[in-house]
Amino acid sequence: MEQFILNIVHRPEMVPEYAEKVTGHGQAEDIGRKALLRESLDIFKTQQEIAHKNGLKTTIQMTYASLFNDEAVAIAKAYHEEFGDEIALSLLGLPCKEFREKYKTKDFCIWMFSMEDKKAIVQDVFEKFYQRFGFYPESTGSYYMDAELTNYIKERYPSVKCAVATCWEEGPKAYHTCNNSWYTFLDGGPWAPWIPSKANTHAPAADESEDSGIVAIPHLSRDLIACYDGNGSNFGTHPQNVLRGMIYDSETWEYPYLYNLIDQYRHQAEFNNGYAYNMMFVGPGWMNKMGRWEAPYELLKKSYEDGCAYYGKLKREGRLTDMTMSEFADFYRGKKSYTEPECALWRDILYGSKKQLFWYCDPYMRVCVNMDQGGAIVDLRPYVAKLERPVGIGTPHVQDASYPFLIQEKYRAGYFTHYAGEGTIRSAKLCHGGEEVDLCLCRTKAHFSQKGRDRILTLDPVEIVFEDLKITLQTVHTFTEGSSEIRTERRILSMSDPDADVTINEYMVGCYGTTEYPEDMTSLTLSAVKGEEKTELSYEYKCREASVLDADCVSCTLPPIHTRVSMTCEGREKTGYFREGYVFSPMFTLGYTGKLCDKEVFATCLSLEKAD
Repeated sequence: MEQFILNIVHRPEMVPEYAEKVTGHGQAEDIGRKALLRESLDIFKTQQEIAHKNGLKTTIQMTYASLFNDEAVAIAKAYHEEFGDEIALSLLGLPCKEFREKYKTKDFCIWMFSMEDKKAIVQDVFEKFYQRFGFYPESTGSYYMDAELTNYIKERYPSVKCAVATCWEEGPKAYHTCNNSWYTFLDGGPWAPWIPSKANTHAPAADESEDSGIVAIPHLSRDLIACYDGNGSNFGTHPQNVLRGMIYDSETWEYPYLYNLIDQYRHQAEFNNGYAYNMMFVGPGWMNKMGRWEAPYELLKKSYEDGCAYYGKLKREGRLTDMTMSEFADFYRGKKSYTEPECALWRDILYGSKKQLFWYCDPYMRVCVNMDQGGAIVDLRPYVAKLERPVGIGTPHVQDASYPFLIQEKYRAGYFTHYAGEGTIRSAKLCHGGEEVDLCLCRTKAHFSQKGRDRILTLDPVEIVFEDLKITLQTVHTFTEGSSEIRTERRILSMSDPDADVTINEYMVGCYGTTEYPEDMTSLTLSAVKGEEKTELSYEYKCREASVLDADCVSCTLPPIHTRVSMTCEGREKTGYFREGYVFSPMFTLGYTGKLCDKEVFATCLSLEKAD
């Protein structure tokens, strides 16, 4: 039986984000303004009542500011007693009079503080929580929680078992659509719950020794196409995300996209052994009485009522289970093993493009396959490195908490690129009679299957037409659980001339980074190995390349991200090669060429390893 799990998380922010300026009507800033505190608490109560009216339990993440408010504490206790809501603790909502007087700052992102301040803040907030409730929380969270912070919390407050730990694909795209003013760079993490490793929050733990001790959940459940292609803040199962994206009928105030998005998350159970997950994480600022996102308060409230009503309907029909965060943590640990991947075969439900992406995430990699580009890999994060990347004041990455990529089409061009240079992508080219076709140009659709430990993505065949030859080719990607490998098979199903052959060029163009801007590539080493012989090249931006007939392996080692990426091949007349980029196109290329005839298969395997 399929299980669709829902977490609803509310937080009584006494100083909700953005709301002070609206409530203050142009007055000087006063985060203790009574009108603001009253309105915020009223909205929190309204949100709670809407959830409970639909038979849904919530997790109440108390903010630091709310812990100083007797009424907020009292109603949280009452909701816990009457409805079974969990009383938890948020590391959002830090700004308040008491916090600013002690820490002399307007910063509010816990992961951006120095480690010394993180520890002090955690102790302040957790001990204040204990003072008000008589116990320590089992759940906490923020937009992002770095590994050092998570490890410290788990060590000092072992009761914590669940945390909101990242906001999916909130990096440069979100920054740019916030007028270059939202300094939270969190790209590269999972989109669904996971057990974070002790080394890096984004990278799932591979075994008990790497287990940070918590189950992490995403900040919101996002649209895995619209969010990847554009600003994620407009495309989530939080109803007011949909309003912010203007994805509703302004006359009827209806938003079918919201229900389609929830249903698409339900559908992911087909690819994850019968389990799917969804969450809403809501603060009072979203339902401001002055309106937001060009929407009046009445529409803001209606959207939340309608969203909860849909969840309530699913629950009554036996198609949804609502849980608190700590309940979900226990469920998840009983349901999932460390190496079991999270898969998502996602289709466009917003623009009518029929586009499909396949997402795969396990302790060794996060991968995105784009069927609109012939099944090319367009995003690849090497979790196998478990890259230790401290973030905050006093570290090399004050704001940038993203997990680095090897391939990222949005920040490093992908296939459709400028007149010069290359973009990062993993695809193949077919050559015949002086003509060349890249599979990136061949749109297709994919079908998911599972066999033992293999998750198999089988693409619909594509037709490739040369001047004197027509071929039908099928691509199959296989992800073997626990292997850190992606096996790709290209199968010739038919040829107009059965005696002809074509040249195939399987390639990966890669680099590393977290933003659009290039990194220093001079520490990289490219190599090709055949038996005991190794051909090696240190990267110097000189456009050099090398090829080795019947090579066993071609690879690139990237010391800045402690990663080695390699490719092996099973195919006829194979030649392995690597190519160095140049300053205008600072990439590297790995690949194999070979021959393909009718009914033959050309197989390559892309592998990731940790490089010390």
